[in-house]
Amino acid sequence: MDLIPAPRLAAFHERGLRFGFGPQPVLAAGPGAEGAARLLRRELGAATGWSLPAAGPGGGAEIRIGIGPAGREFGEGEGPEPGLESEAYALVVDATGVELTGGGEAGLLWGIQTLRQLLGPDAYRKAPLPGRTWSLPYARIADAPRFGWRGLMLDVARHFLPKDGVLRYIDLIAAHKLNVLHLHLTDDQGWRVEIKRHPRLTAVGAWRARSRRGHRASPLWNETPHGGYYTHDDIREIVAYAAERHVRVVPEVDVPGHSQAAIAAYPELGNTDVVDTAALEVWDDWGISENVLAPTEAVLRFYEGVFEELLELFPAEVSPFVHVGGDECPKAQWKASAAAQERIRELGVDGEDGLQSWFIRHFDTWLAERGRRLIGWDEILEGGLAPGAAVSSWRGYGGGVAAAEAGHDVVMCPEQQVYLDHRQAAGADEPTPIGYVRSLEDVYRFEPIPPKLSAEAAARVLGAQANVWTEVTEDQGRVDYQVFPRLAAFAEVVWSRQPAPEERDFAAFEARMAAHYARLDALGVGYRPPAGPLPWQRRPGVLGRPIEGAPPNV
Repeated sequence: MDLIPAPRLAAFHERGLRFGFGPQPVLAAGPGAEGAARLLRRELGAATGWSLPAAGPGGGAEIRIGIGPAGREFGEGEGPEPGLESEAYALVVDATGVELTGGGEAGLLWGIQTLRQLLGPDAYRKAPLPGRTWSLPYARIADAPRFGWRGLMLDVARHFLPKDGVLRYIDLIAAHKLNVLHLHLTDDQGWRVEIKRHPRLTAVGAWRARSRRGHRASPLWNETPHGGYYTHDDIREIVAYAAERHVRVVPEVDVPGHSQAAIAAYPELGNTDVVDTAALEVWDDWGISENVLAPTEAVLRFYEGVFEELLELFPAEVSPFVHVGGDECPKAQWKASAAAQERIRELGVDGEDGLQSWFIRHFDTWLAERGRRLIGWDEILEGGLAPGAAVSSWRGYGGGVAAAEAGHDVVMCPEQQVYLDHRQAAGADEPTPIGYVRSLEDVYRFEPIPPKLSAEAAARVLGAQANVWTEVTEDQGRVDYQVFPRLAAFAEVVWSRQPAPEERDFAAFEARMAAHYARLDALGVGYRPPAGPLPWQRRPGVLGRPIEGAPPNV
């Protein structure tokens, strides 16, 4: 069958026998499966019209779900990876109906996603189609993920994605058995989360006067003011919605760079002895702003207040990691600032790089004291890696390799491989083309663990993440186009056990994608068609920044 991501073990009846459902199947949910049953009734019920009444005492049920030892369905050497047993599931379809067993509730939910795929594309619709009947192929499936961190990063700072769009993406990533949503909430171009003790962060920092259309070399501007933010209750809703689907949400608030929106709202956060920070506005251009946070105790206290509110909004059971950015921090203002230079002498750190490391180390300790783990982009390696910190390795594999060999946990997200804002094909029709060509096949051949890693260091790779930056993806349609169908290939990379990249059967994956495009159609996803962009998906005349040739393997 055309399952994506491919399950670890799957066997279907040789004569193609199927189990046919009646108009109102009965659901039996064992202890601990109540949340999965609610999700099954809500999402599968919408597409089928089934209410899925609960089985009575001793009564039969066509669909039976429960938590138990899913691993018994696996062959020798095929079982779940250590620590991921709760995400394993076993699915059996025979003449009695459906039996779904999850190693934990997460495993049940991943099994439900497989069940939806087996039912066909119409199982993803929001209402039942007239006359539609439902059946499943006889099957025995045993499945478990390769990695525990299977993520997508959405940049909601450059272009704001309203709350309903975030909820939609939680559904989309859960449908692909991904389990981490990283929200890039703050940047030079916007601050997207309400902080009640610092109201100007959203009153001022959430809005910019205009936006450049295309890459920063483009002469075109959208003169409509842009902005938006999530209230506390919006965030609580997002987190709860994600938790129901066993998706962890990682909030990112950038320090000490990428901070012009915050400085525009509170000028005292900037380096006031070298810049008239009171004259700064939320940045309307792309790139890396020179305006960074001042290395003062007052700035630390300000951001501790920010993180205190974030920790309340993102509980540890859903968000054990907090991302602090730490990337692309220009040092020119610190070099010119007498106050910053005096701070370097007071702290005894090694120049401006040491000052950046001091920022990160402070929040690493602060978060650890509150039961959280800091994660940051691989620039946090500069000036010394903060003890206990994890690394998002974005500039290539190199930072992740160095961090893993030093005993730190790593999420691999190299821009040369899995930055989904990069273009999908060569040619003039690709909208606002950015970066190297990263085709569906290129993403399918991505390998999160580079061969140079020792076995001990490889165990430090938590998983991988695809990132989508939104400077030139200004709305949901553009985000969909960049993310899909490549996210399906990425999902298989991080879920399914894979041979070496050059040995992977892309032709077979591409054949399975034919059915998956129909699922995406039912979900209303504006993906890039295999033959190229549709007329309304193009952006003629809007400059990008394409890079020719193959990306370096660094």
